[in-house]
Amino acid sequence: MAHPKVIDADGHIYENHEEIEEYFEGKYRGTRRARAYSLFPSLDGWPRGLGAGRPDKVIETRPQDVVGFVENMGLESTVLYPTAALAIGLVQDPNWACSISRAYNNWFHARYSKADSRLKGVAVLPVQNPQGAVQELRHAVEKLDMVGAFLPSATVMSKAFGHPDFNPIFRAAEELGVPLGIHGAPSRGYGFDYFEDQGQVHALEHPFPLMIQFTSIICDGVLEKFPRLKLAFLEAGCGWLPYMMDRLDYEYETRGGRSFPNIKKRPSEYVKDCAVYVTCEPEETSLAYVAQVIGDARLMFPSDYPHERVYGEFLKDIPELLARPELSDSTKQKILYDNAKEFYRI
Repeated sequence: MAHPKVIDADGHIYENHEEIEEYFEGKYRGTRRARAYSLFPSLDGWPRGLGAGRPDKVIETRPQDVVGFVENMGLESTVLYPTAALAIGLVQDPNWACSISRAYNNWFHARYSKADSRLKGVAVLPVQNPQGAVQELRHAVEKLDMVGAFLPSATVMSKAFGHPDFNPIFRAAEELGVPLGIHGAPSRGYGFDYFEDQGQVHALEHPFPLMIQFTSIICDGVLEKFPRLKLAFLEAGCGWLPYMMDRLDYEYETRGGRSFPNIKKRPSEYVKDCAVYVTCEPEETSLAYVAQVIGDARLMFPSDYPHERVYGEFLKDIPELLARPELSDSTKQKILYDNAKEFYRI
């Protein structure tokens, strides 16, 4: 496996807000904002994106930058999620959520997808307006050739994705045969606000909202209603998944139909029987165990480029995964390539 095929299941771009403004439609066409305000809400109150003291940290992305990363990493393709738009779930105005989602998706297609076929896009959806999200999903898949869409794990709505209001989104994704990736980033309101160090916040801000959405999706019966739906839980590693399967199974076996009227089998069985995927980190000590529990066909490799790290640190990930002695070559190939190819229909 000296030169394995690799698909990056979770990369990112840094948005250019001035360029996105050119893609406003409807009443926002031609409007301009004061530069003091961003198009998307802030993820939280922490000073994110600073590169001070780390001179080779990526501070912006252009299509040619991402293409260079693809070639340096030896990737066949990369699936690109947003950065600022990870906060789409924090938008208060549903109409603005629809407008900015459409502008982002059209901008990404024109700026990245058309630049190189190896740069795959996922749609931003206005989850505040489920019917609008369905329209945006169809537009992104049918008109923009995007490989799926993402759902923000943190939202301002007082309901999780297992709520029936979101069923139209899941129904449309199942009908279109496209996957949905649930992705975190915002931390505000999850009990981390009193931490005084961003590292502590960052350690928890991805897994906890994902675990909340996972619990709702499984226990409120989304996969019972839509068994062909493809879901991925992204950027929290994979070690949390067996724990949550055990935890929910315990509650199901203890409480049964009293608390879980919308499912007909143990929560862990939905994970194993349905297309539930998760990204992993090359250094996770529990990786082989997770592969054993959920099967090695459900784990995907993410680069998370260009977030957090300096450029050279990304280049170590694939060699580090290949060096794991407890993983078979077959498992490594599935993690690095086969599973993402299947999940995203690449």
